[in-house]
Amino acid sequence: MIRVLLVDDQELIRSGLRSILREQFGFKVVGECGHGGEVAGAVGAFTPDVVLMDARMPLVDGIEATRRLRAEPQAPPVLALTTFDDDEVLAGMLRAGAAGFVLKGVPAEDLQRAVRTVAAGEAWLDPSITGRVLEVFRDAPEPGSADAAVSSLTARELEVLRLIGAGLTNDEIAAKLFLTPGTVKSHVNHIFSKLDLRNRVEAVIFAFDHRLARPGKSPD
Repeated sequence: MIRVLLVDDQELIRSGLRSILREQFGFKVVGECGHGGEVAGAVGAFTPDVVLMDARMPLVDGIEATRRLRAEPQAPPVLALTTFDDDEVLAGMLRAGAAGFVLKGVPAEDLQRAVRTVAAGEAWLDPSITGRVLEVFRDAPEPGSADAAVSSLTARELEVLRLIGAGLTNDEIAAKLFLTPGTVKSHVNHIFSKLDLRNRVEAVIFAFDHRLARPGKSPD
């Protein structure tokens, strides 16, 4: 059972999320917050596996709430909830440490899949707006340039990073490269350590920033 904390200033939205994230589907909504200032206390009280966080809220918005939460040890992952035109806000959420984003109004199955994916330690970036969001804050070097961090990666680690940037999960990367999931996980951990990355979303951002991935492009 995946324990979920809902953070949204609109009761109607929270009610809709509760109806989707029901126990019969493997979820338990353990608490709700009306703004970001309530998140730290709710996380301490309810110990959720995932925080489903609205990006735009009064008092304390989703960016600041995510930044505060991710600064705490053992903080649960944050899945940002937003509308289609929130590119800059959502980019801020990712920089603050969110594990991904999902659009309001997506089919119930997609929301459930997103929560499961983030709870498992993976990233969830809605493909319909991923490229636009990343372009908001990209400051990419010239093609072909490489800094010391990229140069520290082995050829296999670089290959894995490219596939992370393309949105593949560890299992998908393992199947594509004919490796075991454990081996891929080891490569991912080495990549995070060498590049000083906190989570998979930062790895995706790094891949885009360093021209290792492109919006809408196949990993091939």
